[in-house]
This record gives sequence, structure tokens and C-alpha cells, in this order.
Amino acid sequence: MMTTVTSTATEQTTRMTSAQRREQILAAARRVFAESGYAATTDEVARAAGVSQPYVVRLFGSKRELFLATYQQAAEEVNTALASPPEGLSPEEAEDAMGAAYLELIEDRDLLRLMMHGFIAGADEEVGRIARHCLGEAYRLYLARTGGTEDDARRFVAFGMLLNVLVALDATGHKGEDVGMDGLIECVFLAANERRTA
Repeated sequence: MMTTVTSTATEQTTRMTSAQRREQILAAARRVFAESGYAATTDEVARAAGVSQPYVVRLFGSKRELFLATYQQAAEEVNTALASPPEGLSPEEAEDAMGAAYLELIEDRDLLRLMMHGFIAGADEEVGRIARHCLGEAYRLYLARTGGTEDDARRFVAFGMLLNVLVALDATGHKGEDVGMDGLIECVFLAANERRTA
């Protein structure tokens, strides 16, 4: 009979802290909720994270609390990116820097799809509060950083939302299906690329 010897040193170096495990679960929840929305289960999140479902529930309490934590993290990421350009830039530089920061977020399609699911799940008062704050903060940050007009801020937020919707729909992956959508994609992404290279 063979006995297996385990190295406690190896176990200690690979064992995650509860904070690391929490982040691992939140990352998995972002992917799962981005794919399936609020209909996703804690069991699906647990499988994606490589942990047990009871462990997820023990850490977060319920699916709702897990969704809220995941959504709050995503909203904070959006607002942190929009706040990242340093103060003291000219209005044009500030707008370009904020636009470029948002365009970098677009690389994470899960983040944007999760945000869209949150807008849909906004009937939940707490999810709605987070979603409203995220949009309102984008508007406020634009005014504060650029000194632009309220109309400028509205256009900036609206353009960002349009980009979000197009990315969430994987619009560029379906070019050729609809003439109107093709025209919209070309117009929007041309404007986004101009902002990125400005």
C-alpha cells in the first residue's frame, strides 16, 4: 500500500486567503452574471470559481448579495476609470482622457454586459441605486473635469452608453446582418477611434 506525503509548505504557499478567494469568486461571478444575468445561480458561480456552492453562500449570504457585490465592484471600476485623468488638464484634454479611459474598459466585454444586466435588474432598489449612481457620477465627473456644458456631459454619457450597448450586443461580430446597424457601427466606432487617437 502506498502512502502519499503532502508538503505543508506547498499547501501553505498555494492556499488562498479569504480576501483572495472572495476576489476569485467575484471574478467568476462577473463572467457568469455577464453571460446569464440575474438568472444565473450561485451554483454556476461556484463551479466557475472552482469552489463549493455552500462556500459562496457562506461568503456572500445569497445570490442577491453576490450580484450586488459584483455589480458594485463593476460600477466602481467604471467611475474610477472616468476619474483617473489628472486634474489640471485643459477641457479638451480632460474629455479626451476620460473618453480614452472608458474605451479601455470596453476591452472587458464581461464588465459591460454585467453593467447592462444591472440596468435591467434595476427594479431591485439596491441595484437601481448603484446603476443610477454610476451614470450620475459619470455625468458629474465630466462636468467637474472638463468644465463643459450640461449638453456636453449628456452627450458624453449617452455616447458611452451607446458604445456599451453595441459591445454588449457584439455588434461588430455581426457585421453584414443589418444595413442600418452596419452604418451605426461604422459611425460610432469611427468616432471612438478618433477619440482614442486624439
